[in-house]
Amino acid sequence: MSQKFSLIKASEVDHQKEEIESPKHYVEGRTIEPITLIEDWNLNHHLACALKYISRAGRKHDGVKDLRKAIWYLERRIKLIEKKNILKD
Repeated sequence: MSQKFSLIKASEVDHQKEEIESPKHYVEGRTIEPITLIEDWNLNHHLACALKYISRAGRKHDGVKDLRKAIWYLERRIKLIEKKNILKD
């Protein structure tokens, strides 16, 4: 019987899993993760991304950049709603 060996230590695997499932820039110091709100509120893609960028503003990268990205997603959502409303008329 052959045995496979991993070059990655168990602690590294745990850290990688944690970074994927609960990144610090979203959860550290918080009681609710953004993904929980996104799922509970059943947010569409644009609103989910906006919430994600707002929640991590200044925690992962430049806070202003994160907030500008949130605004970008919100503006795209507004444009889609406006377009749908025009088509209804």
